[in-house]
Amino acid sequence: MDKKGILLVISGFSGAGKGTVVNRLREKYDEYALSISMTSRKPRPTDVEGETYFFVTREKFEKTIAENGLLEYAEYCGNYYGTPRAFVEEQLNAGKNVILEIEIQGATNIKKAFPESLLIFITPPSAAELEKRLKGRGTETDEVIAKRLKRAYEESDGMDTYDYIVVNDELEECVDEVHRIIDLARRQPLRMKSFIGEMKEQLKVYDK
Repeated sequence: MDKKGILLVISGFSGAGKGTVVNRLREKYDEYALSISMTSRKPRPTDVEGETYFFVTREKFEKTIAENGLLEYAEYCGNYYGTPRAFVEEQLNAGKNVILEIEIQGATNIKKAFPESLLIFITPPSAAELEKRLKGRGTETDEVIAKRLKRAYEESDGMDTYDYIVVNDELEECVDEVHRIIDLARRQPLRMKSFIGEMKEQLKVYDK
């Protein structure tokens, strides 16, 4: 297998279980690493440098932007948040598949900045199941749930920009399916190189 890992972008509707899928994927297989974002906001008491975020000054963040050091970034409530290119590439070169758990707009930006990335969208088997899961949390009002479902409808327009759609009906099957997709994506270039080499060698006999 090719030693270099793959940048994996995982998105999904709120309530689809994408966070659970990511956590289980990392528990079950050891070749995955979660991308750590850079931010200009101040650390909170529970934050850990290099685990929660990479904390930098606003000036340092803007310098990183100018140096094309981020795969994507955005500003929220006066603070910058972004994906550091150097950290991602370091993990990929170490053979890790780096996971970015972000929304559709961020996924599109990643694909532009990193065309070889793989975009996977996690979805429940039906809209009714999505509503059931949101209500089953028991942590949100009907009004908030309605907003999340409306947002899911809006996000459905971007589903066709993803490389793969994986249905999260049974968790372990979903996790294994995501892993199979990544495994194939890592093996395919190597298989193709091998095939091309063999074909060129066979065609030598016609070089007269």
